[in-house]
Amino acid sequence: MSRVYIHELVDIVGPNRAAYMHHATARWSPIGRAERSQLCFGVWGVVGSTGRWPQVVNMWEYPSWEALGHNFEVELSSPSLQDPALAEWWEEAAAYRSGGLDRILVAADWSPGIEQLCSDGVSGIGYAHEVIRTTVGGAPELLTSLQGDGVDAHAADGLTLVGAFARAMAADDEVIVIWAFPDWATWAASEASTTAGSSPVARWHASLAGLVVARERILLVDAELAPLRTGRQPG
Repeated sequence: MSRVYIHELVDIVGPNRAAYMHHATARWSPIGRAERSQLCFGVWGVVGSTGRWPQVVNMWEYPSWEALGHNFEVELSSPSLQDPALAEWWEEAAAYRSGGLDRILVAADWSPGIEQLCSDGVSGIGYAHEVIRTTVGGAPELLTSLQGDGVDAHAADGLTLVGAFARAMAADDEVIVIWAFPDWATWAASEASTTAGSSPVARWHASLAGLVVARERILLVDAELAPLRTGRQPG
């Protein structure tokens, strides 16, 4: 059964990004784990020079669609469309954020969950977050290519797969991939060789001509209590 995720792009108000990331990890993650079968897959700050700022990316992992449905049942059972037990949490969160954009994602069958990633010690000084848009219906083909050649091509540049996901509730035309890199020099060398067209990643990109119609990559850094940084769920 495929794991399902809520992927959140959160716009932050003023100089509150660190406070919001602590609020999401230390104060929300334990509640979601206890009440909603939810694991924190990651909480990251967006590197402002590469994307919208100030912004945070959150990802929450559910073992199934059924678990995600239970999450919505708990959250939306009140006429206020918010869990009344979390009124204080919502009030504090409102001081830190102004809005955002959420997606529902489904992990590729071969993509690791957060518990496996922590067990394997996968981590990075930073992360490359890619949104790849394909022709309608092309997401499964892209994920197959990623598993077959793309992961090895990125590994040759020193990047480790964190997760590969198709966007649900859409036209099978969007994939999100997250890569970890061990240091900024590795990332810079990878970007330079890919841009020059001389790397295995560049050759893999070229093989997808006609399937991929757009691609956007931003950089992320872990929140202080994020599981890929600490090796465990926030508590």
